[in-house]
Parts: sequence; C-alpha cells; structure tokens
Amino acid sequence: MRHVKAIVSILVMLVIVIIVVENLEQLSKTLALRVDLLFWACKTPPMPFYLVVIIAFLIGIFVAGFLGIFERFRLKREIRRLSKENSEKDKELNSYRNLPIVEEKTEDTALVETDQENAS
Repeated sequence: MRHVKAIVSILVMLVIVIIVVENLEQLSKTLALRVDLLFWACKTPPMPFYLVVIIAFLIGIFVAGFLGIFERFRLKREIRRLSKENSEKDKELNSYRNLPIVEEKTEDTALVETDQENAS
C-alpha cells in the first residue's frame, strides 16, 4: 500500500508540473487583489497569478490544520469522558457481582412451607 501511495503522489505531482508548464504564460500574468469593505479598504501590490494560487492553497492548509487540531482535542475530550463513564459502569457491575446471594422468602414460598407444616 505504501508503494501505491508513493506512485499516486508522484503521478499527481507530475500532472501539476505539466499543467504549470503548459499554462505558464497565463499563470505569470500579474494581478492585484482588492478588498473594499465599508470600514476598511486594502489593495495588494501586483503579483503573479501563480503566487495567488500558492498563497490560497497554503491558507487552506493552515485553516484545515487548525480545524483538525480542534477536532482532535474535542474527540480526545469525548474519549476521556466515555472512558470515565465506562470505568464507573464497570465498578458498578463489579459491585453487583460481589453481592452475596440471599434467598428472600416470598409469599408463595411461605405458603408452600406452611402447607407442608400443616400436612405433617
């Protein structure tokens, strides 16, 4: 499986390189990004389009990484809670297992015993 993963990764990188080489002229065109909000406006200096794509890709990686970290912490907390709950239930189950077996006389068994005493 490790070899298949490596081969697929190499093929994906090769396709990306081919796309970049084929479209180098379009990717090298410069553009300036502009943000115009009601309270704030900003304009970037002209930069090549491929740089914008790389920056957007890296921002996506960082955002996904942070979301993954937060999800991991949430899941660890959930695992800890469930483990604690499981250990409490195990303790309760073990306490029930260690109780002595005591037969209680019910009305039916008391009637049977009195009938046996009357018959003798």
